[in-house]
Amino acid sequence: MSESRASVGEAIRAALLTGEAEAKVFAARKVARDWRLGRLTLSFPQPMPDRPAWPDGLQPLPPAQMARRGKFGSERARIALWHALAHIEFVAIDLALDMAGRFGEERGAAFVSDFLRVAADEAMHFALLSRKLKALGSHYGALPVHDGLWQASMDTAHDVAARLAIVPMVLEARGLDVTPAMIERVRRAGDEDGVRILESILDDEIRHVAFGVKHLDEVSAERDRSSPELWQELVEKHFHGQMKPPFNDSAREAAGLSRRYMRGIALLTL
Repeated sequence: MSESRASVGEAIRAALLTGEAEAKVFAARKVARDWRLGRLTLSFPQPMPDRPAWPDGLQPLPPAQMARRGKFGSERARIALWHALAHIEFVAIDLALDMAGRFGEERGAAFVSDFLRVAADEAMHFALLSRKLKALGSHYGALPVHDGLWQASMDTAHDVAARLAIVPMVLEARGLDVTPAMIERVRRAGDEDGVRILESILDDEIRHVAFGVKHLDEVSAERDRSSPELWQELVEKHFHGQMKPPFNDSAREAAGLSRRYMRGIALLTL
């Protein structure tokens, strides 16, 4: 008699509720691997949590209360930069898991596959950045962290189109814009290890944005809407930050996020 398979929804929920950082990395990668190998069923018996578990002692602050990092040349500023990036990637693990778990029943197996792949990528990014922090004599959790990213998730929990529009197609797309300048700054500081980490993350983020575009295109077609027009409408309604050039047009085009998406959007500073 064969053993019954666990559900992907249960596995995702368990990973979201794993708080310790290294354990979450392991859990996210295991969910993605088990799903890819057919060990999990496409079922979601329980709802996703409203908020994932994070490490004990982590100090989330509202964006307005976050200290400025200062010039990159100082050791303190370098640690602050890598810590901020590590937090972005840590939250990105939960954002991808929640995307798959919250909307997977509605959107199907291909959607789950894409966003569990994103979760596994983000877990690897976090592991690289955590190791970088340790090499600098610090660790994840040593500094306060920005609490705005998960709020974007909860603001769009009611609608898969809104979530796709905001998380991969605004927040991750902004990473495409700012990472090249960051790479040059790190290179000027002589940190080739840091350069390799950022270049690897940038390559993966292009694919992540492309998954957002792909699935928003599908939802838009089902709603008999133009994808750029729906994206613009959802950004104006749900995104409370700001956007302005410079945009990394080549990376955005590679992800399918062409300039036509930006037409009609007020371009303000992120």
